[in-house]
Amino acid sequence: MAETKPTATAKAASTSVQAKKRSNAISWIAPLLCVIGGYLIWRFVAGADSGFTNPDPNGGFWPNHQGPKGAFNKMYEGGIVVPILIANLLVVLVFVIERLLTISKAAGTGNNDEFIRKVQYHLANKNVDAALAECDKQKGSVGNVMKAGLRKYKEMITNTELDTEQKVIAIQKEVEEATSLELPMLEKNLVFLSTIASVATLLGLFGTVLGMIRSFSKLGDEGGGDAARELSKGISEALYNTALGIGTSAVAIIMYNVFTTKIDGITYGIDESGFTLTQSFASLYK
Repeated sequence: MAETKPTATAKAASTSVQAKKRSNAISWIAPLLCVIGGYLIWRFVAGADSGFTNPDPNGGFWPNHQGPKGAFNKMYEGGIVVPILIANLLVVLVFVIERLLTISKAAGTGNNDEFIRKVQYHLANKNVDAALAECDKQKGSVGNVMKAGLRKYKEMITNTELDTEQKVIAIQKEVEEATSLELPMLEKNLVFLSTIASVATLLGLFGTVLGMIRSFSKLGDEGGGDAARELSKGISEALYNTALGIGTSAVAIIMYNVFTTKIDGITYGIDESGFTLTQSFASLYK
């Protein structure tokens, strides 16, 4: 019985791309700290005794201060939903900064189109090492994917066991695996922005409704002109919830769209880099 040998395509399935271990502890540490920070800001900054003409001396979790001196102190009287909204705003700011740093790093240095043109030029001259050097200069996700593909590209040039079509498939697979490691890093934590963009407005309205219920309840219990003035003041304080919720939601929506646009640009560059490698190899090494 003839001895069977491993097929050439089995070797082509190997890959040099290794998964990068990235900790995402910020995804649970940051929201927790922001919730604590939101309460502390509401209780000890907006609700500081010095900000009220008639502070509650007993203090506690939710002091019943009266006579706010400024707009920020009036926000305190918006109710217990306010610290939750402040926490949402802090979460948005934290992940805006985090995504800004990550996506800026992933974008690399220089223009992606210019980078791909330089790589195409070097490949046309069959200078793979110079193309790899351009990837080291780019230092972004497009450069990382291109570098992984170029390593396989260089390996396939000297490979004598596969035909051209199989070599192109091997390069394409390497690019796809490198891409699958880069894209999740770009999109990670955007879910916080998209979620808060929807939830913050609803929380603001919820806080406003609670404030309105409290104000109308006082009107029904007391009656008279003084009660009407208290009602108008209570409604004004309740509307701080709506303003804070809408403002937080607006920031989250704007920054989410900014980041997704940047990610789309990087993704396009990655797709173009993979196309460049396969087309170049297919035309030069038939």
